[in-house]
Amino acid sequence: MNNSDTDQSSAPSTTALGGIKVLDLTSVVFGPYASQILADYGAEVLKIESPEGDSTRHTGPRLEEGLSAIFLGVNRNKKSVCLNLKVADARLALLKLVDTADVFMHSVRPQKMAALGLDPETLRARNPRLIYAGLHGFGNGGAYAGRPAYDDIIQGLSGIADIMTIQSGTPRYLPTIAADKTCGVAAAHAILAALFQRERTGVGQFIEIPMYETMTSFVLVEHLYGHHLPGKSDEIGYPRVLTEWRKPYQTSDGHVCMMPYTDKHWWTFFSETGHPELAIDPRFTSISLRTRHIATLYELAGKIVANQPTRFWLDFCDTHQIPAAAANRLEDLESDPHLTSVGFFNDIEDDTGNTYRFTRNPIRMENSQVPPTMPPRLGEHTRDELLKAGLSAESIEALLSTGAAQQHRSRS
Repeated sequence: MNNSDTDQSSAPSTTALGGIKVLDLTSVVFGPYASQILADYGAEVLKIESPEGDSTRHTGPRLEEGLSAIFLGVNRNKKSVCLNLKVADARLALLKLVDTADVFMHSVRPQKMAALGLDPETLRARNPRLIYAGLHGFGNGGAYAGRPAYDDIIQGLSGIADIMTIQSGTPRYLPTIAADKTCGVAAAHAILAALFQRERTGVGQFIEIPMYETMTSFVLVEHLYGHHLPGKSDEIGYPRVLTEWRKPYQTSDGHVCMMPYTDKHWWTFFSETGHPELAIDPRFTSISLRTRHIATLYELAGKIVANQPTRFWLDFCDTHQIPAAAANRLEDLESDPHLTSVGFFNDIEDDTGNTYRFTRNPIRMENSQVPPTMPPRLGEHTRDELLKAGLSAESIEALLSTGAAQQHRSRS
């Protein structure tokens, strides 16, 4: 709960993070995805932006300048406060917001934050209950500390381009901003853990979420493999997921995602498709043996699957309780029967009559419901939030008139 409002702290909340105030100085996707998760749980997220705004406000198609596609994807349920932190008065205004905040998160180089007087020591001395989250490219004190980090850079460093080379023969990145989003999820759960600890101790703390270390940990869950046994095994990389044959199976009329996994699954698959000799083939009778011969196994399965249409295999797998699904195209997702039945996509009309489509929070909580709301226009909440922080109307007007702050017209 907000550390400055004891009445609010004793009032029941209708959301999991009701009463938690987050100051979000991050940009692009890594940090905004993390703060959107917090907003989806009910936190009040104030997106602190420069007069230029988050660069993603201009990335992709748009109905209105400043509300482009990528920005829409990671900034729902937030407010925008526009401050030019190069100006001393704007930094003082930010400090007033810090006084009432529970979380302060940024994705700026630590040296730059220190030069602005916004380092963790300074802010936590001012607000001892503050959770100060540094979303960095590389951990402080490391050989790469302070270097710029983008999704492509982190994918390459963490081994993703290499495992793509092993599988396909060509070094490439995953065709999704996997590092930004994975690290964003990690940042959100780190902030939640710190808030939980503060509820027990009453004291905030500095936490660091470095992209490189986080993504390397993610990749090595399965790919450290035999190197978990130093000096005993030279195997690195999980063979099952690295084989070039691990992909949707081609059917006679399309593709199917099929996953025989257990001993029974594979025995049934081979036996019921007229290949009893493969069902008892010593290469495939246990998970250990199948892993050793995984490329051959998947290649043989692919040749069998290619002889029948997709519908046949979906029905076959349903009958024999083998996991399987259609291979959705991106354009299929909005009409997918499951996603439709759980209300996954929400359409929102803004104050100008434009309609926008959002995904909802995929997590469901019995006692916390936060429906998606429109991402904010740049500086839409500057005046209101600075007033709530205790600045006088005259001080705010002075900030606005000098360009140290910026206010967009309200939707209402």
